[in-house]
Amino acid sequence: MHRRSFIALAASALAFVGGGVRAAAPSKMTVYKDPNCGCCHEWSKAMAAAGFSVDTRDTDDLAAVKARLGVPAAVEGCHTAIVEEYYLEGHVPLEAVQRLLRERPPVRGLAVPGMPPGSLGMGDDPQASYDVYAIPSGTGAPYLFMEVRPRKV
Repeated sequence: MHRRSFIALAASALAFVGGGVRAAAPSKMTVYKDPNCGCCHEWSKAMAAAGFSVDTRDTDDLAAVKARLGVPAAVEGCHTAIVEEYYLEGHVPLEAVQRLLRERPPVRGLAVPGMPPGSLGMGDDPQASYDVYAIPSGTGAPYLFMEVRPRKV
């Protein structure tokens, strides 16, 4: 009987702790985008659907935002977002954002250069293939953070 009580107590505790994690306030995300860009809007909607508190700001001067944050020109993408102490450049997938916030590596941000077809906000293409780069804090070149490869259908 003690064993069953212990298991029930442990399960209750885990449910309580898990519920507390879900109840945490969502991370705030500010997305800077061109007012006429539809894919940026779709990316922002996907982040909001994933639980982020998204503040979208239209701007005609994305270059100034990227320069202020120190985004290297070689990895520039369509839009720029800020979440906690990191920037997200371009169509960074949700999985990469979640990993970034879970692991908290010493980087300034993540980037998906250009506008890869099938990336988040650019349509659903199971054959999408592109790379996500991490931009280190301080000196150093961007390095591969995550590979997105074709999904099995």
